[in-house]
Amino acid sequence: MNERMLLLQAEQLTKSYGPRTVVNQVRLQVHEGEILAVIGPNGAGKSTMIEMLLGLRRPDQGKVTFWRQDHLSQIGVQLQETPFFPSLSCIENLRLFAAFYKTKLDMEKGTALLSLCGLQDAAGTEASRLSGGQQKRLAIAIATVHDPQLVFLDEPTSALDPRSRLEIHTVIRKLAASGTAVVFTSHDMEEVQKLADRVVMISSGSIIAEGIPEQLCEQHEVSHMNDLYLKLTAKEVQAACS
Repeated sequence: MNERMLLLQAEQLTKSYGPRTVVNQVRLQVHEGEILAVIGPNGAGKSTMIEMLLGLRRPDQGKVTFWRQDHLSQIGVQLQETPFFPSLSCIENLRLFAAFYKTKLDMEKGTALLSLCGLQDAAGTEASRLSGGQQKRLAIAIATVHDPQLVFLDEPTSALDPRSRLEIHTVIRKLAASGTAVVFTSHDMEEVQKLADRVVMISSGSIIAEGIPEQLCEQHEVSHMNDLYLKLTAKEVQAACS
């Protein structure tokens, strides 16, 4: 099997605010077609790291290298706050965001994208009338309307019911199967264990574990990602409570 293309490489990323180092000497790689979970306690530095990867925040030290010069046109981002226009239908939202990306979206492509995200029967439905799970899937459709090679999803299944989470997982797997790299954050270790090809765990601004979920669990002599998370983040929790 051919080696997957390296899309992103971060080296020694560091960010401090006054005396507090929020991200400390982080090194990270993302390859095409992989599903990478970034996990860690609240305040561990995940959001700051991702903002630096996206160019939204400048690192104090280190650099981020992408696979192509025009990488911004090949990256999609889904935030927790859905970015669509509520009075427009699903297909109208897709067309509008495609125009923002200067991408041509004909009916066939729009229908295919909605189908990928399980929204083929809601093409003409106003975004405000969608369920929570459907709105999350529409947000992912919008994030991928320009066929990006790299997608960042911020807690894509947060506050969703089990069926809606399963539908989002299906979308993510389809994206990865098509060659798109998916980087997502989550506090649901069951989800991480089932979905992620690789995990990066951050604690106190540093990467404390990285690898395939099953191998990490075996390495640290635990049976599940939830146990691994509790074991490796115990010191940070104790420090926060002291």
